[in-house]
Amino acid sequence: MKTRVAVMSIIVKNGETVEKLNGILHDYGEYIIGRMGIPYRQRGINIISVAIDAPQDTISALAGKLGNLGGISVKTAYSDVLSSD
Repeated sequence: MKTRVAVMSIIVKNGETVEKLNGILHDYGEYIIGRMGIPYRQRGINIISVAIDAPQDTISALAGKLGNLGGISVKTAYSDVLSSD
């Protein structure tokens, strides 16, 4: 199956959802290239960036699951880098 490289930007406004968020990211760990988290204490939020290489439907499913968590906003930027399967 062809895969695509994408970056998810996640803003966490509700710290109570972090455990669920980490659990979901763990479930998709085989597709995650890397992640970076930045606490923005002055605003009381956390900013997370996740680089992923996965099939399009997997990326969409991950974004949907994260977006359904309360206090979380997710945006995904897709590259034109595809696997050569």
